[in-house]
Amino acid sequence: MTKRSLLVTIALVLAACGTKDAPDQGVGESAGIESAVTRVRDGAAADAFVAAAERELGDFSVYAAKVAWINATYITEDTDWLNARAAAQGTALQVKYASEAVDFAALPDLSVDTRRKLDILRQGIVLPAPRRAGAAEELAMLATRLQSAYAKGKGTHRGAPKRGAELEALMRTERDPDVLREMWTSWHAIGKPMRADYRRLVELANEGARELGFADLGAMWRSNYDMEAQEFAALNDRLWNEVKPLYRQLHCYTRRALSRRYGEAVQAPSGPLRADLLGNMWAQQWDSIYDLVAPQDVGDIGHDLGELLRAANY
Repeated sequence: MTKRSLLVTIALVLAACGTKDAPDQGVGESAGIESAVTRVRDGAAADAFVAAAERELGDFSVYAAKVAWINATYITEDTDWLNARAAAQGTALQVKYASEAVDFAALPDLSVDTRRKLDILRQGIVLPAPRRAGAAEELAMLATRLQSAYAKGKGTHRGAPKRGAELEALMRTERDPDVLREMWTSWHAIGKPMRADYRRLVELANEGARELGFADLGAMWRSNYDMEAQEFAALNDRLWNEVKPLYRQLHCYTRRALSRRYGEAVQAPSGPLRADLLGNMWAQQWDSIYDLVAPQDVGDIGHDLGELLRAANY
């Protein structure tokens, strides 16, 4: 997943959370849940709470997803504002449900289905806002502003302005190291003006996660697996150490192949790989440079579906 798609996903998830202030939604339903359901703490009340929350969030998600889609495909100040408003309302509502779910989750007589849904309500927020006034609005505006800036950002290819998707495609086939450096540095430069907004977004999300009982946002995300957050971190470390020897060998092999192709002045024979030489804007996939690093007489890596479709005039 690219960074752009990740930011779009954040906006979609935030916007799909739900709100009691949205057009054509049940304005009084949230209040009804709080007054009629949360007075009694037992399994039946938990079932009713989950059903009501599920219904309200589900109904509103259609409206909110449409707002997010319009913003993602038609980025203007007005659609940014609409998406941020929907996201703020949805985040505030989901945080309220998550806080309530914490209390219900402690009950001993819950059905498996209800407990699972309570866990989803508590842990399923991508960016939890603090409950204090104005925090949800600020967090949503930051997320929308970051998404918008990233989507509108441009780098250059041989001096010509290009959008991120265009640069990604060009990097797969470009073999001039100077041009690759130009594309890489010009595109990644769009992140510098976003630094302050991103830092503030993380501060708010960490604060919101702590209010839900987690150490920080990272611990909240790691708790979504079928183990404690600390266990997940330990498992991740163990798995990485298992594949690390292979990765280091692949790294060394690729570095040597690139050094032979471009020369040691471009790719040093030791140390890190020059990320822009790997055919991917984030150096996360290396398949685009297979032709540069593959051993002789081993064949290709299989069919290129894109080439096959183009050959068939699709």
